[in-house]
Amino acid sequence: MSRATVIGVDVGGTFTDVFVLDEATGKASIAKVPTTRPDQSGGFLNGISQQVDDLGKVAAVVHGTTAGTNALLERKGAKIGVITTQGLRDVLEMRRRDRPRTWGLRGDFTPVVPRDLRLEVPERTLADGTIETPVDLPAVEAAARQLLEQGCIAVAILFANAYANPENERRAVELVRGLWPNPHVSCSSEILPEIREFERFSTTALNAYLQPEVAGYLDRLASALNAGGFKGEFMIVQSNGGVMSTDTACRLPIRTALSGPAAGVIAAGHIAQAAGFTNVITGDVGGTSFDVSLITQGQTVLSPQTSIDFGMVIRQPMIEIATIGAGGGSIAWVDKGGLLNIGPESAGSDPGPVAYGGGNDRPTVTDANVVLGRIDPDNPIGGKLKRLDVEAAARAIDTHVGKPLGLETMAAAEAILKVANARMAGAIRLVSIERGFDPKRFAFMPFGGGGALHAGAMLAEVGLGRAIVPRYPGVTSALGCVIADMRQDFVQTLNAMADSVDTAALAQVMQDHVDAGQKTLAAAGTSFLSQDMVFELDMAYAGQTHTVSVPLEVTVTDGRVTPPTHAQIAAAFDATYTAAYGRLLPKGVRRLINLRTAVIGRRPRFDLMTLAPVATGSAEDALKGHRQVHFADAWAETAIYERLALPAGAVIPGPAILEQSDTTILVEPWLQATVDPFGNLILEPRP
Repeated sequence: MSRATVIGVDVGGTFTDVFVLDEATGKASIAKVPTTRPDQSGGFLNGISQQVDDLGKVAAVVHGTTAGTNALLERKGAKIGVITTQGLRDVLEMRRRDRPRTWGLRGDFTPVVPRDLRLEVPERTLADGTIETPVDLPAVEAAARQLLEQGCIAVAILFANAYANPENERRAVELVRGLWPNPHVSCSSEILPEIREFERFSTTALNAYLQPEVAGYLDRLASALNAGGFKGEFMIVQSNGGVMSTDTACRLPIRTALSGPAAGVIAAGHIAQAAGFTNVITGDVGGTSFDVSLITQGQTVLSPQTSIDFGMVIRQPMIEIATIGAGGGSIAWVDKGGLLNIGPESAGSDPGPVAYGGGNDRPTVTDANVVLGRIDPDNPIGGKLKRLDVEAAARAIDTHVGKPLGLETMAAAEAILKVANARMAGAIRLVSIERGFDPKRFAFMPFGGGGALHAGAMLAEVGLGRAIVPRYPGVTSALGCVIADMRQDFVQTLNAMADSVDTAALAQVMQDHVDAGQKTLAAAGTSFLSQDMVFELDMAYAGQTHTVSVPLEVTVTDGRVTPPTHAQIAAAFDATYTAAYGRLLPKGVRRLINLRTAVIGRRPRFDLMTLAPVATGSAEDALKGHRQVHFADAWAETAIYERLALPAGAVIPGPAILEQSDTTILVEPWLQATVDPFGNLILEPRP
C-alpha cells in the first residue's frame, strides 16, 4: 500500500462502510462493519483496521458523518444559551408561526434553547446597517457569565440585522470569546450573514447546539487516527457534497447535517455519468431510512434551506434529499385501526432486526426479506453473525403482523415489503412527478445495504425506465467520500435594486469570498486539479417574497474578479425567471437579495474502470447454486450468483439473486440484469 491511499468512511444507523483506494495502483477494497453506539468512533476505527494495517501510509481519510444529524433528530445536543437583541428572545420559538401538521389546529414545539437561557442585551442595528444603539458590553458580559453559571457549554450570539452591519455583534463576540472557557461561541454574522431573522437565528443556534457533540466526536477520531500513526489529511463531507477540514467542521458543524447521504449522491452522479446516464434518481436504503435525490442533466440539485424535524430550520446549501423512515431496520407494526405501518422507528444496529438475535422481537423490513428467501441466512452482510435466525424472524412477523391482520406468515412478510415499497415509491414521486419530471426518462440507482433488494419494485411502482446498480452499492456513500471535491460556500445579503446596484461593490464582495475560499483551500494541504468559482444571485421582482437562484457568469483571472455589468445581471435573471415561471413581468423591477459564492477545489477524478470486472468466461462460472425464493404469493426456483465474479457483458435473466459482501441484489422474474463495462448492473424488463 502506497502513501497515495485514500479512505472514505460513511457511518450509518446500522453499518459503517469503508472504501479504500490506492490512487497509485487503482486498487480498491471495502469493509462493512456494525455501527457502534453511543460512540460511533468504535465502528469507524474497526472498519478501517479491517483493510489498513499501517495508517502511516494513508494520505487522507474522508468521513461522511451522521453525528450532527442524529444529535438534532434525537435532541441530544449541548446545553446552550443565547445572547440576543432586546425584544428578540422568542424568535426561535415563534418561528414562522407554522404548525407541525398543516391542517391541525394545535401543535407543540420546544426550541433547543429554553426561554430562561435566551438572554437579551441593549443594542440596535437598523436594516440599512446604521447602528442606532451601540451594544452594551457590560450587559453582554453579565449575560455570558449568567449562562456559564447556569451550566451552558456553548453560546450563540444573535443580533438584529447583523447581516447588514456586524459591528455590534463582532464586539460582543470578541468579549464573550475572551471569557468563555471553550471555543464553542457562534455568531450569526459569521454563520449566515443573510436577511431574515428566524432562519439566521435558527441556523446559528443549531450550530452552537452541535458544536460540543460534533467537535468532541471528531477530536476522538482524530486522536485515535494519530495514535495509530496517521499523518495525512482528515476531512469531513459537507451537506453540499463537498469536503472540508476538521477544523472547519468543528467550527461550523451545521454544515455536516445530511453529510453521509450527500456523499452517496455525489458518488451516484459520478457513476451514472461514466455509465452514460445523465438523468438519475438515487435511492439509498440504509438501516434506518430511505434517502432519495434527483440528478438531472448530470447535475445534483442544491437547496438553500432544509428542516431537520419540525421547526429546526437550517439555511445552508445542501444537496436536496428527501428522507423517509423506511430502511432495512424499520419496524413493521399494526396500528389501532388495523393498518400496517413501516417505521419511522428502527431497530438500528443494536439490537438490530429480529433475525440478528440482538434482543429485538418486532419484525423489520430485513426480517421480511430473510423470511422470503431473498437474503441468504448463512451469508449475512457486515460480518456480525455467521447465520441469521430465520425462524425467529418468521415468529415475529406472524405475531406482530400476521395474526393481527389475519395473514399467514409469508403473506404477512409480502405485505411488509409492499407497504415499504409503497412508501419508497412515494418518496421518488415527491422528487420527480410532483416537480414536473417524467420518471420514465430517469434511471433508478439503488444503493446502501438494502437498495438493490427493492430496485424491481421501484421500477414497477413508479414507472422508471431502468435501474443501474453500482459495483459496490453497499458502500457507495463511502466511495462518495473519496471522490468529493473540497468546497466552501459563502453568502452575503445585498438587498439592492439590480438596475442601480454598485457593480464594483458587488465585485468586491465576490472578491472577499474568493480570497477566503482560496485561503481555506490552501490551508487544507491537498492538491487540486483546478479551482472553480461559482456565483449565484438570489433575485426577485420588487414586492415578491420568494426568490430564484440566478447563475451568474463572472470572469476570474489569476484570482481577481471582473465586475459583472447591469446588462449581464438583468439577462441572467430574465432567463432564470422565464425558465421557472414561463413569463416575465414587463413592468417589474428586478431586486437583488443575496450573493452566493462557492469556491471549489477539484480533486483528481476516480477512474471507475479500476472497479471493472476482471472475470472472463461466462455467467455460469459465477453460479453458486439455486434456492427457493418467494415472489408474488408463490415460491420459485431461483439462481444464485456471486455478483463480483460475473464478467462484463453477462446477462442474467430473472428470477435471480446476486450476492456480494456488502449487499444482495434481487432480479425479479420479469427483469434481467446486464453487466456493463464498469461492472454496474443494468436492470430492465426482459425482452
